[in-house]
Formats: sequence, structure tokens, C-alpha cells
Amino acid sequence: MPHLPVITPASVYVTQHLTAYLCTMLMDNDTEDVWDEEDPEAEDTGGEDQPEERLRIVTDKRQIPLRIDKFVMNRLEGATRNKVQQAIDDGFILVNDKPVKANYKVKAGDTIVVFETRKPESQEVIPQNIPLDIFYEDESLMIVNKPAGMVVHPGCGNYSGTLVNGLSYYLQQEQVEISNLYRVGLVHRIDKDTTGLVVIAKTDDAMTKLAAQFKKHTVYRRYIALVWGDLPQDEGTIQAHIGRNLRFRKIMDAFPDGDYGKDAITHYKVLERFNYVTLVELRLETGRTHQIRVHMRLIGHPLFNDATYGGDRIVKGTIFSKYKQFVDNCFAILPRHALHAKELGFTHPVTGQWIQFDSELPADMAAAIAKWRNYTMGTAAKAER
Repeated sequence: MPHLPVITPASVYVTQHLTAYLCTMLMDNDTEDVWDEEDPEAEDTGGEDQPEERLRIVTDKRQIPLRIDKFVMNRLEGATRNKVQQAIDDGFILVNDKPVKANYKVKAGDTIVVFETRKPESQEVIPQNIPLDIFYEDESLMIVNKPAGMVVHPGCGNYSGTLVNGLSYYLQQEQVEISNLYRVGLVHRIDKDTTGLVVIAKTDDAMTKLAAQFKKHTVYRRYIALVWGDLPQDEGTIQAHIGRNLRFRKIMDAFPDGDYGKDAITHYKVLERFNYVTLVELRLETGRTHQIRVHMRLIGHPLFNDATYGGDRIVKGTIFSKYKQFVDNCFAILPRHALHAKELGFTHPVTGQWIQFDSELPADMAAAIAKWRNYTMGTAAKAER
């Protein structure tokens, strides 16, 4: 496994932006590991908006063997080994155009590339009076039902209008003090265009205890999705590593063979079949970036209207123009990927009791499902004549 080379003045330069970026990425944070579930910065790129290459190193003949994680940790102020290893695992550092393990030993002639996939984020949150659908609230936590189109937290072009901006305003009005205001008690996150339940910690103690549950994968999360195709089994489990796409660094990919990326497990169950699309429930055993979307594409059933992962076109169905018009009408009704975080359950950080919440499907997704149901019933009726 490759390792970062010894850098000499003649072989590399490091820009201020790169250093700032890597320090942001690699600074120690006790709750960072549970933030892998969904990544708003990876949204809506379609592979076109590629991260900037900030560092390229070609090692010379004087290169001595050195672990890549140690090399980075020793040369970036504030970096920790855990976060350097996380950055390597996430594919932010490539050696000879390939991802590597943290124990890779650099050798002469290696080419090391570090990508900047996000800009240094401001730690200042601007409170904004944004309407919030507060599903539940007590002295230690909140459950918010996030609408489609809302990014969870500020960053990379989304510095306002986010859930965090709205929470900051709301909690200030309630005179709730949270030490880490930038994340305002966020323990996990979901995609910009995924709707559904998000838990917010209102105290540092609640934040720590909830984060621990996410890290141990003891939180119950049930999603509802409309996917392309007719699944051959009524239920099953998808297990494949998920990591950044080797070419388009802002989207994710599944790696069923090999050990690149992080292990991810998704359980699915068919709820209703509509011939060309299927309504399914999905339960996450792990929480990787875009896990459901990537896993469903892997088995040939991408989410309906998922522009990033191939669901925004006709994947299954007929060649007739009426069918194409029907699908286009469904896309117009549901102009986003069909995914809703419906149920969320965990142990209350104060009482120790199990609590669980269930939200209704949003109107756009419910309307698209109803349209497919009616289409299927109409097709069946015609076949019987």
C-alpha cells in the first residue's frame, strides 16, 4: 500500500488554501465520524464540478519509506492521525492515481495528489428566521422534519438558508446555549433533496450521547424510496464498500470487490410494486455518504429521478411516447430523488428510554407514488379486456 513521499523544496509547494482546507478536514472532532451519512457538498454535481487539485508531489530518488498518514500529520499544524487516516480512506489523497491505505510506504517515483473538495468554511453562522417543522422537542433535543431543497449546514456555496441557520435563530430565541454553535447540535445529516427526520441535540451532554449511538449503529433509521425496476426479491441486504468515485471526486461509488472506501450495509423490503418502479423501505445498518442512493444503483435500481446516480431518465418501461410523457409528468411532480427519512428511533440521552418517531411522506413524493399506482391499475385493467 502506498505512502506519502518525503517532500523536498524542489518537488512540492503547499498553498495557503490547501493548508487551510486540510486543517479543516483533519482537525480532531469527537463527532466527526457520525457525520458520514450524507454530504450536502456532494449534491447536484453530476460529476461536472470537480474539486481542485491543490497538491501534486513526485518523489525523487532520495525518498525514504514513510507512512502516508505520518507524513501528513507531521507537516500540517493541528492535524491528527485519526483525521489524516480518515481523509486517506475517503479518497482525498491518491498515489499514482489510485486510493491507498494509511500504511502505504512511499517509494521513489510515486506521484501523490491531494484534492481540495471543499473550501474552508466560515465558523460564523448567521441566524435566519427560517420556518422549521419541529416534530418533537424537549429540554435536551429536537426532531426536525426537513423539507426538500434545504441543505443541512452551511458550506461550499450554501452559507445561508440552511437548517443550521434556522436552528441558530430558533435556539437564540429560546435562549438555548450550545458551545459548538457552528453545527448547532447536529448529530447527523441527510441530503439536500432528501426529506425527513433529523435529530438535534440542545445540550453538549445530549450531543455526546447521541453521537455515540450513531457511531455504534444502534440508531433505528427507516427510509422510504421509489426506485426504478421490479426487484426480484421481496427483501434483501446490500453490502458493498462506499467511497469517492475515482474519477469524479464529488460523487460516491460502490466497491463490492476490494477494500477501498468504508463498509456499508443496507437492508431493503418491497412495499408495493408498480411494474416499472417499486416502492421500498430501507433500513441503514451503517451511515455512509449517499449510501442508499449508491447501493440501489449498484443493484440496478437507482432512485426515481436521482440526477446524480442515473435515475433521472427512463431506466425501465416501454418505448411508447405516452409512457415517456407519463414519466416526464412524474418527474415534474417530484423534481428530486424519491427518498424520505420516515422513521428515527434512539435511546433518549437523559431518560434512557427508547423513543421513536414516524413522519408522513411529503406531498410531492406521495403524489408521484399515487400516479404510478393509478398507472399500474389502469394498465392491468386494459390487459384484462
